[in-house]
Amino acid sequence: MSDVILVEYDGSVGRLVINRPEARNAITIDVIDGLLAGIEKLEASADTRVIVLTGAGEKAFCAGGDMRIDPSAGFLAIHEGRGKYAQLIRRMQECGKPLVARVNGHALGGGLGLALACDIVVAGQNAAFGTPEVKLGLFPMMIMALLVKHVPRKKLVEMMLTGQRVSASEAVQLGMANYAVAPDKLDEKTHEITTALAGKSSAILRLGKTAFHTMEDMSTDQALSYLHGMLTVNAMSEDAMEGVMAFMEKREANWKDK
Repeated sequence: MSDVILVEYDGSVGRLVINRPEARNAITIDVIDGLLAGIEKLEASADTRVIVLTGAGEKAFCAGGDMRIDPSAGFLAIHEGRGKYAQLIRRMQECGKPLVARVNGHALGGGLGLALACDIVVAGQNAAFGTPEVKLGLFPMMIMALLVKHVPRKKLVEMMLTGQRVSASEAVQLGMANYAVAPDKLDEKTHEITTALAGKSSAILRLGKTAFHTMEDMSTDQALSYLHGMLTVNAMSEDAMEGVMAFMEKREANWKDK
């Protein structure tokens, strides 16, 4: 593993830490490769049930792409390198284990995209969310694919055209984050969420995540037909049967993750 990404274990929770605090945890090819490898490693770990993504330090979760690009690499290599970011976003959404963003500081540009690609976002009230690319003569092209699914149209267009930032509390109101808490409560809230997730059937969470991302771009009719079949698959699983029996017998479910 690259030292720009730390992989940490805390019981059933695995942590991926972007370890570039001196660069506000900006994204490089090494960061992307490290996150891809880290997700692969934690998803394969039988002991890991939840994955937390965060940034090192207290100032930034991730401030976006590192603007220091070596032009000698060539146009095609630079273009293909940017495509790796799209690969990472897809991989995060395909990950069978829940991903929780612990937003400990600014989440900007591509860093905002990383947060939105997680299933749940817990932010400190000192964090800011935004798309400042336009101030550099750029536009948040790839993360628009995520932003349009989270932020109301008029506010999203305003954010992208002006480059303005929003507070963590406003990010919750807009749908970009689940919680905005005091910085000293960030770990406590994250732990509360990961504990709740770790207590669920990992097989059913994986099935549910797959179904959600598969159906969200379908028409209502297509989605209903697809989800009809997925409900039968879900209901016939061992853990669904165990969950129903545990409810009827008024006991805690003993998940087999099957």
